[in-house]
Amino acid sequence: MAEQQGLTRRQFAILEALATAKEPSLKQRELGKRTGMSLGTVNKLGKELAELGYAADGKITVQGLEALEPYRAKRAIFIAAGFGTRLVPVTLNTPKPLVRVNGTRMIDGLIDACLGAGIREIYVVRGYLAEQFDQLLYKYPMLHFLENPSYNEANNISSAVCARYLMGNAYVLEADLLLRNPALIRPYQYTSNFLGIPMERSNDWCFEVSNGVIRSQKIGGLDCYQEVGISYWDAEAGKKLANHLLQAYEMPGGKERYWDQVPLSIFADEYRVEVRPCTAEDVTEIDTFKELKAIDKTYDTP
Repeated sequence: MAEQQGLTRRQFAILEALATAKEPSLKQRELGKRTGMSLGTVNKLGKELAELGYAADGKITVQGLEALEPYRAKRAIFIAAGFGTRLVPVTLNTPKPLVRVNGTRMIDGLIDACLGAGIREIYVVRGYLAEQFDQLLYKYPMLHFLENPSYNEANNISSAVCARYLMGNAYVLEADLLLRNPALIRPYQYTSNFLGIPMERSNDWCFEVSNGVIRSQKIGGLDCYQEVGISYWDAEAGKKLANHLLQAYEMPGGKERYWDQVPLSIFADEYRVEVRPCTAEDVTEIDTFKELKAIDKTYDTP
């Protein structure tokens, strides 16, 4: 677990704030504002971190950056192999992640957010109209492509299987999300988590949560968190996923599963995944052509 890597959650929060600050240094009052901690708690933690050699004078030290390193997001994996059938007709000749919304390809906002967080090891799992993703290399020459030969006969678990050895210290993102808040992709994460939107009622995939930890995943619920297709997996969870994804895929009916059912349902007892709250304004999944037309009026033509 993350605690075994040396930092408490509060120590992590202070060091993360210092490491990602644009200012040369942060005063205790500003640290309190950014971390949601009281001034007394920040003061106590400041002394702890100073004694450890991790922070001094409102700045993170080299040793502090080394202590944060196990929590750094090292890579991003985009699940981008599907047909996008519900977005027909625009997906007849274009993969859904490459569809433009108000002039910008959906996947671009996600990639830009990853680059903004310092993540340059980026993988795109492709299948349907795979060659069209090559156009991304003009803008993003650092991209790596992973080919999913089973995209037309299996659900997105087949894409995750293609990337199963890359899951540790990694974001996994559905490539067809409209991201409006790039700050959701942070350079450091304390533990494995899934984005969710607090909802009084949801008819979509959602989480039941207790004390910030996902306890179950289901379709539809009350006082739940609606699932958003952006998650982060720490090193320990990544090692487990490498085995569990393949095991689930090879089970009877396994090809029909969604990849996130592996850690959240099939092998849920093996994982501790927190919910990371966001809003519908932060990120939107465009499922249907009707929803696309509502967001981008250029598609709403006779």
